Amino acid sequence: MEDNDQSFTAETLDPALQKKHHDMLERLSARHQARKSDSPDASSSSSSSTLESTSSFLAKFSDSKRSIESRIAESRLVSSSTDSSKLKSDLAEISVAINNLEKLLAENSYFLPSYEVRSSLKIVSDLKQSLDILSGELVPKKKFSFKSKSTTKKPESKLPEIQKSDAVLPPKLLPVRDSPGLRNKHGVTLVKSFKGSSIGEFTLSDLDSCQVKLTGTVNALFLHRLKKCNVYTGPVIGSILIDDVEDCVLVLASHQIRIHCARKSDFYLRVRSRPIIEDSNGVRFAPYCLDYQGIEEDLKTAGLEEETKNWANVDDFRWLRAVQSPNWSVLPEEERVSLVTISSEGDSRA
Repeated sequence: MEDNDQSFTAETLDPALQKKHHDMLERLSARHQARKSDSPDASSSSSSSTLESTSSFLAKFSDSKRSIESRIAESRLVSSSTDSSKLKSDLAEISVAINNLEKLLAENSYFLPSYEVRSSLKIVSDLKQSLDILSGELVPKKKFSFKSKSTTKKPESKLPEIQKSDAVLPPKLLPVRDSPGLRNKHGVTLVKSFKGSSIGEFTLSDLDSCQVKLTGTVNALFLHRLKKCNVYTGPVIGSILIDDVEDCVLVLASHQIRIHCARKSDFYLRVRSRPIIEDSNGVRFAPYCLDYQGIEEDLKTAGLEEETKNWANVDDFRWLRAVQSPNWSVLPEEERVSLVTISSEGDSRA
């Protein structure tokens, strides 16, 4: 087993709807290298600078939050006197503002305390929900205009898709470097506990026919190029990014999960926001089914103690039609694993 625990910067990359994802990764990597090359004298003031950075972030975040809430409230008030094209434009602009707020959190999460990350993620999630509710409220108002025949109801159903329009063609996800992880293994069992660890970011990459068992919490988890693997992980405080997996079973819990290029794989998830898939097919979803000593405490720490049932509310960015995407499905109950129990010594299924 390769256990590359080393000092690094914990950046919680978020699988949100961002067109400039690649640029963001490059900026974060540059910051990481700059911090690694800092002189010893600089470290003496790191504590105070972190406090200043946190204060600055919270001020910016709070201002943006209030602005978005104000725009949502204003849109609700003036919706009856606003034409359709203007309404769609306003909703799209609010969606972009929320995405930018989410990006601000992702870019600054490396220095934020875990509780601030969790609190900010919840605020972003609540803003998205408010925007979804607003969109739902405005759809029936348009239907009662009676300006056209009943067959025009189909175009009306496109309004909720406004929220996806900015990310129909997101950039390819990139391999994540310079973080602790387990890499380049075949046919082995890999065990890692994050209890009492300062690790905030962890990577699994280039694994074939492996069993992976991770307990405890981390801020971000990256999975790249996995084949015929079973992966069981404790809760992730921030985000999980998955790129290029095939014939895998993945049991994951996180606030946000983005899946790119997955094939013939089963996902057992607990997730606060809707899972995102793209360039994927033959993927199936079921509820989180992991157990280990201390998992309830870890779920509470990550803010994931409640089951949202979002594991079944999957967004396929390559399928924007009104009908169900053929690329994913709910895993039939008779085919699900009811429970997976893991420990440092091994795992068993019940």
